[in-house]
Amino acid sequence: MAVDRRQLLLGAAAAGAAVATPGLTWAAPAGPVANTKLAALLDVFVQEMLTDSPETATSLGLDNGANAGLKSKLSGASAADRRAAVAAFEGRRARLKTIDRATLTPSDVTIYDTVDYAQGLGAEGGRFSYGLDYANPYIVSQQNGAALGMPEFLNSQHLIATKADADAYVARLDALATVIGQETARIQADAAAGVSPPDFILANALGQLKGMRAVKAGDTRLVGSLVERTKARGIAGDYAGQATAIVQDKILPALDGQIAALTALQAKASPDGGVWRLPDGEAYYAWALRLGTTTERSADDIHQMGLDQGAAIDAQMDALLRSQGLTQGTVGERMSALTRDPQFLYPNTEAGRADLIGYLNGRIAAIRPQMAKLSKLGLKAEVEVRPVPKEIEAGAALGYMNFAALDGSRPAIYYVNLQDTGNWPRYTLCSLTMHEAIPGHAWQGAYLAERRDRVPAISALMGFNAFTEGWALYAEQMADEVGLYADDPMGRLGYLQAQRFRAARLVVDTGLHHKRWSREKTIAWMTAATGRSTGAITSEVDRYCASPGQACGYKVGHTEIVRLRETAKTALGAKFDVRDFNDAVVATGGVPISVLASVIDRYIKA
Repeated sequence: MAVDRRQLLLGAAAAGAAVATPGLTWAAPAGPVANTKLAALLDVFVQEMLTDSPETATSLGLDNGANAGLKSKLSGASAADRRAAVAAFEGRRARLKTIDRATLTPSDVTIYDTVDYAQGLGAEGGRFSYGLDYANPYIVSQQNGAALGMPEFLNSQHLIATKADADAYVARLDALATVIGQETARIQADAAAGVSPPDFILANALGQLKGMRAVKAGDTRLVGSLVERTKARGIAGDYAGQATAIVQDKILPALDGQIAALTALQAKASPDGGVWRLPDGEAYYAWALRLGTTTERSADDIHQMGLDQGAAIDAQMDALLRSQGLTQGTVGERMSALTRDPQFLYPNTEAGRADLIGYLNGRIAAIRPQMAKLSKLGLKAEVEVRPVPKEIEAGAALGYMNFAALDGSRPAIYYVNLQDTGNWPRYTLCSLTMHEAIPGHAWQGAYLAERRDRVPAISALMGFNAFTEGWALYAEQMADEVGLYADDPMGRLGYLQAQRFRAARLVVDTGLHHKRWSREKTIAWMTAATGRSTGAITSEVDRYCASPGQACGYKVGHTEIVRLRETAKTALGAKFDVRDFNDAVVATGGVPISVLASVIDRYIKA
């Protein structure tokens, strides 16, 4: 998982996706937007979106200059804030329609269509009264909510170089108490309307929140991060006293209120994880699938795709397992045995975790020399590997990426959840690293930062799930194609298992939310299909319950990218260069899958 889902519908645009230099060699566009009226309007949209989401401004390194005031603010989480967001989608789309699409260049048409798609999808989501940010039906779960997410955001993304930065951090601490209170009011309002998390999500979220509450104010990461960094920078001021007072007097009481609100829901909580049980739940899931895949594929179609692709991948895995002398049992059973094999596991100790992080860095170093075979862009794509912070690892995804800041102030950060190293047999780690780092998320995100003159600013404010995750899954395939596993059959088996895992996601996400599978059935089915540990699968399934449709974006996006590559290969014959195709995809900056086909069509014609 790569992008904070709060960004998915902030806006969307793709950079000139089909301008070419003379001849048949693909080149990224020399400039982002040709039409001056469209360019001016997109600049207005960018400023609106940054104002509405100060956290995004910080994440992208855009909270400076004229936007310096955003560094001391947080997004609101009230019902009024949600209504304002819906109105903003509708308003941006209406203003976009004042531009005559027929007069635009092909690259500007791609930008126009991308923005229009995102704003329309966001406005459509406004019909559902519940959820924090459209992508999550529950205000707080084991993986979202201000109390859980803000400490790491402030620690890793709110940079502190000056006294003004430190003061802005303090202001955000004060705002955090307000946001937590707004969330609590929304939790209670949603519950009154028949919307509350299932019992297992409540239990997990409450466990995390109570764990945070048990820490003394002065010992929290919210305080410690500020104190450590101001001291390191020699910034004068009683920041320990200020931060401790805010945490003690405002944040902890707000946290108490949220814990009480969630606890009150437990008595009537449902064990069913599917959103079908929510008001208008079937329609919500259909919309969530459009959000997650940016296609019109139905739940039944996606479910069958997962079954079909899973069977095809099983056949490849069976052959490879047999070549290693593993012949007994189903593919899932044989993979399950390998998952438990001590020879592939790192010790669940601090030393074992350090060795695992070292291995991930080694895999990044191993793929870098191969990138010249996959791209002509020559990106630096700096990436830092970190374990998921201990205070959130119980509910966090197993691996995810934060894109680099656009101003170069912070590299991409690749997080791996090391709560239990048993979730990560060594042969699974290389493919994970290709997905999260290079040539996956970190590479794609590096284009936005390192080629800013070629991409409209609005492109960096969004993340189309199927494009972002589809590219990262395609990146796993590319690593195999350039021979990274030529002398590592177990590593290749891990790559195939990862592909099988994403195919299984199509089955279980639609199973949970459309076919009304129970959580227990879903965990059992996915464990048997993939051979992953029960703990890892339980974490995954709970994630799908909290973010319906998102997990379907990976394989749907990957399938479409591979299909378009085959189309280009057939059309261009000997003139086809995989590097040009890959760069054409990355140079869009990110588009809906439904728009990507027109991008590649123009690449072929170019």
